[in-house]
Amino acid sequence: MEKHHKFSIWYVLLGFWVVLIVQTYLASLLAIQTIPYSQFLSLLKEGKITEVAISENIITGKMLSEGPGNREKSFRTVRVDHELSELLKEHNVTFTGEVESTFMRDLLSWLLPLLIFVGVWYYLVQRIQGGRPGFMTFGKTKARIYMENELNVTFDDVAGVDEAKEELQEIIEFLKTPNKFTALGGKIPKGILLVGPPGTGKTLLAKAVAGESGVPFFSISGSEFVEMFVGVGAARVRDLFEQAKQKAPCIIFIDELDALGKARGVGVTGGHDEREQTLNQLLVEMDGFDPKVGIIILAATNRPEILDPALLRPGRFDRHILVDRPDKKGREDILRVHLKNVKIDDTVDIETLADMTPGMVGADLANLVNEAALLAARRNKQAVSMAEFEEAVERILAGLEKKNRLINPREREIVAYHEMGHALVALALPGTDPVHKISIIPRGVAALGYTIQLPTEDRYLMTKTELLNKIASLLGGRAAEEIIFGDISTGAHNDLARATDIARSMVKEYGMSSSLGQIYLSREKTNIFLDIGFPQPTGEYSEATAQAIDDEVKKIITEQYERALNLLREQEPILREGARLLLEKEKLEREEIVALIEKSRKEKEGEASA
Repeated sequence: MEKHHKFSIWYVLLGFWVVLIVQTYLASLLAIQTIPYSQFLSLLKEGKITEVAISENIITGKMLSEGPGNREKSFRTVRVDHELSELLKEHNVTFTGEVESTFMRDLLSWLLPLLIFVGVWYYLVQRIQGGRPGFMTFGKTKARIYMENELNVTFDDVAGVDEAKEELQEIIEFLKTPNKFTALGGKIPKGILLVGPPGTGKTLLAKAVAGESGVPFFSISGSEFVEMFVGVGAARVRDLFEQAKQKAPCIIFIDELDALGKARGVGVTGGHDEREQTLNQLLVEMDGFDPKVGIIILAATNRPEILDPALLRPGRFDRHILVDRPDKKGREDILRVHLKNVKIDDTVDIETLADMTPGMVGADLANLVNEAALLAARRNKQAVSMAEFEEAVERILAGLEKKNRLINPREREIVAYHEMGHALVALALPGTDPVHKISIIPRGVAALGYTIQLPTEDRYLMTKTELLNKIASLLGGRAAEEIIFGDISTGAHNDLARATDIARSMVKEYGMSSSLGQIYLSREKTNIFLDIGFPQPTGEYSEATAQAIDDEVKKIITEQYERALNLLREQEPILREGARLLLEKEKLEREEIVALIEKSRKEKEGEASA
């Protein structure tokens, strides 16, 4: 690799001293004889001074030299006070003048301010750059380069994404034995795009590919290409590929590709901005390099729908690998990987933990294990037990527990009946997620209580009956308030929002409305992995259809609310007893609620038999 020399202030200082030495040497060649002032007076009286130039302190001129020829030679002398010189002359004293040397003082008078200025300038530049490379290195890539012996990540460290690992095995084989593919005329994909929700392990997979294949690994984020200076991003792309060719075979990994590869021409400003110029350079480089060189480009994004189509065509990122949320078995494997370095006791059941964490990705599970370990350390335990893991799940799902939040007895009672209403309706209806725990201890920002329902298995489809049962269980809290207090509170805000979303999706997206029929009335969402994104456009239907949708949604909500009211009126004694226990204990497990229901059922059977 070509070496780049950096400018240094020492070069300036060295040049200055060279000039000074040369000047001193030239002055010595043109030597001027320095004579005492008394000698000058004697020579003057003898008529041997032919020419003088008088300044304030110095007299220079020419005098006749002794010897044959009477040649002139230059001289200099320092002026002395005239009266003093006459007095010294009377006493036959040889006298001369001396000028105080001001060389160092003159040197420092201009050199010292220069050094101070250079020092202040250098300090300010370092502060502005914040430790980043200097101005002359803006065009250099910021990629972090990991050599073969620096990556200790293998496929053993990656779990829960078996399908993605199988797809990437082919890349490892190509990097290890390229002749196996080229001998048959095959070409390895130039670019591989890892697509999936945040936290599913896309970056970890890329590092594992490099670790397994034993090749250098260039890691850079898409946002690190783009700077405020035009042309810098394109220069960094060129430099990145240039360095990669020198270290081939290797892997280039671009994280958060959407920051760089957003579709052109759809921005607010439009035009040919710096980001588009950087993207154009990336497209050119991906077309330009020979796949036989052994450069594999991996990229990761959770927003593939906004990428430029030119990036996704064959010949560029022509293979897309989905890194999805893990299923139950995948969560078990991920938990085993993270529990390797954590001391756990015999109470920890990994299968139960996987059941308690539906929808969680690898990053969530790593955070869960860490939270449980911190809780155990806070309690001075020697190992992490299942109790810490259960509490960690609650902290992640519902937020931090706030035991010190003061709630007046009336509100506390309302919350207890509200949560008990959720639990009883959910237990009474088939197809709902089993109730795991209910609590009236405040958590998070606004949760005064919560009911945790955990599915027994991963579900990918839901029937109309199951969706209606879910709406009814969400409305059970408000129904309980109306039955017990004859009034309703604002505590059902989140329940109403979720129930309305489900009902509207049933009508507009799932075709589960008897009046509207099997019609899809909602546009596709623009963001398939995140809950946030671009504003959703309204459906293309008439005002009459919109009114029919609203009426159908209202009908579904009203019917399920009446259903929850009827279920709770039938179980009012259990509702009151459960709320009393909840106010007393603050938490109730599933077994306690089921025991309460069984006790009430046996009492009714006893009364009926009597």
